[in-house]
Amino acid sequence: MSKPLNGKIALVTGASRGIGRAIAETLAQDGALVAVHYGKSKAGADEVVAQIKSSGGNAFAVAADLSKKGAAQALFAAFDQELTKRTGDTKFDILVNNAGIAPFVSFGETTEDILDEIYSVNVKSLFLITQEAVKRLKDGGRVISTSSVVARLPGVAVPAYSMLKAPVDNVTKALATELGGRGITVNAVAPGVIDTDMASGLVKDPDSQAFVLNMQALKRIGKAEEVADLVAFLAGPQSRWVTGQTIEVSGGTALSF
Repeated sequence: MSKPLNGKIALVTGASRGIGRAIAETLAQDGALVAVHYGKSKAGADEVVAQIKSSGGNAFAVAADLSKKGAAQALFAAFDQELTKRTGDTKFDILVNNAGIAPFVSFGETTEDILDEIYSVNVKSLFLITQEAVKRLKDGGRVISTSSVVARLPGVAVPAYSMLKAPVDNVTKALATELGGRGITVNAVAPGVIDTDMASGLVKDPDSQAFVLNMQALKRIGKAEEVADLVAFLAGPQSRWVTGQTIEVSGGTALSF
């Protein structure tokens, strides 16, 4: 069966678990060679690589702590070395900026250190990683970032995270304009509540889950694979005329008053 990403190379940040893992596995199923980035969980990234290979795909792991200064350079030093071993080059096709943290900290309890860490991982690293990536991205490539429904509907329990997801939507539009001349599309996906470790507090608490479901048109919690399917579409040839968009995958959250 034809695979739409045969011959393509993808880098997925934050791919050792949750949505990132699902994205890495889906892109590999579609034929891409996938670089599985991790920050702290080498065991998790190695497990993702092993799963991809056992399913007939190809992948390798790269490490970088995105909360640290110089993270983008560290990531691409590792990426360049590992990719050159496999292809003889550092050029690639698809960047998925998925890495992010979402501490459930109230407005009053959000310290400067917490705010700095969320900004470093969710905003600054995304910008700087993309800046490095476009030096290596092939013309006609793809940049896809993970935003969130909270950029539109801020969460009272995660005010800092909500505030710092909105820039993802903004920079997506700016970079779509910047890179359009090279045929590179730039889009974002905005998940609602997805059944992952990050959202376990919402998913497992009956009252929280009921609150979430009451807001949705589709009355169930989303799956990581459903976000990955949208990313795979945006990474593939059928999305060639889609750029500068943030597309929600939220089960129709808060569509009407």
